[in-house]
Amino acid sequence: MKDARDPAFVVAPDSLVTFDDISDAAERLRSVSHVTPVLGSSTLDQRTRCQVYLKCENFQRTGAFKFRGAYNALSQLDAVQKKTGVLTYSSGNHAQAIALAGRLLGIPTVVIMPDDAPVIKRRATAGYGAEIITYDRSQFSREKFAIQISEDRNLPVIPPYDHPHIVAGQGTVGRELFIEHPELDVLLVCCGGGGLLSGCSIAAKHLHPDCKVYGVEPANADDATRSFRTGSIQTVHNPDTIADGARTPFLGQVTFPIIMKNVDDMVTVSERAILEAMYFMWERMKLVVEPTGALALSALLDGTLSFPGKRVGVVVSGGNVDVKEASRLFAGLDS
Repeated sequence: MKDARDPAFVVAPDSLVTFDDISDAAERLRSVSHVTPVLGSSTLDQRTRCQVYLKCENFQRTGAFKFRGAYNALSQLDAVQKKTGVLTYSSGNHAQAIALAGRLLGIPTVVIMPDDAPVIKRRATAGYGAEIITYDRSQFSREKFAIQISEDRNLPVIPPYDHPHIVAGQGTVGRELFIEHPELDVLLVCCGGGGLLSGCSIAAKHLHPDCKVYGVEPANADDATRSFRTGSIQTVHNPDTIADGARTPFLGQVTFPIIMKNVDDMVTVSERAILEAMYFMWERMKLVVEPTGALALSALLDGTLSFPGKRVGVVVSGGNVDVKEASRLFAGLDS
């Protein structure tokens, strides 16, 4: 059987997104997005037996890395599209990002959100000025719903991950991290639809080709790992995971080939491992992160991945979480 990671087996990702695209995105974002801090912890290093560098996108505008891709994509729309507006679909972080980017650029935004999306994310999206259309995720496919609304209103769709400009914008996370810490041996990135993982993997392999890149996703939403193992896109329907940012149904036509080329391995972690990592970051590092934001680190803390003596970069993807809901989740650790 042909190796699914053989470049001849998949579409060449370099034709979709390149490191130059990421550098161009960084220039567009220069005076708009935050250069987020890279933090460490001696306790964390002792527990994992390696040096850990946390790239904290919970300090990004809108509280997550998604702002980078959203602004990069919207800023490249033509004049007509900027006037008529755009449509997207998201459970929260991309929704907020599109809404804020649209407000900054003067572009009307319409966002399709599941009716069970976190309240804090829905409020923020509305607060940034977007029109919100809700749907029942157990009854409808958001992608098909988006096509219907797009046709009805004649609006272009900016998806949450499967778009070259989105991937390039998210790749600025990895670019910043490796410019500040070019010596990293390993990079861990959470994975939902693969936009962040794709972009960061391009940056990592360009700036430090020997660095090993790992994607981490919930065991309850393991479509990306199964896709990586089989060499073909696998799906998952409405997965039951606290990491709402990883509830995407499948990798995309843009993200899948990039991951196949640049990512060294994919792993999954349990719901408890995600929650314990989130709790550690809140309690010991005073970092407010959401479950998806703790996803990559959870693979180190629970021993799924181990790199004794290595320098390990970990992307903390976001911090948009309801404090009351976090308290309820943490209470479950006692059981």
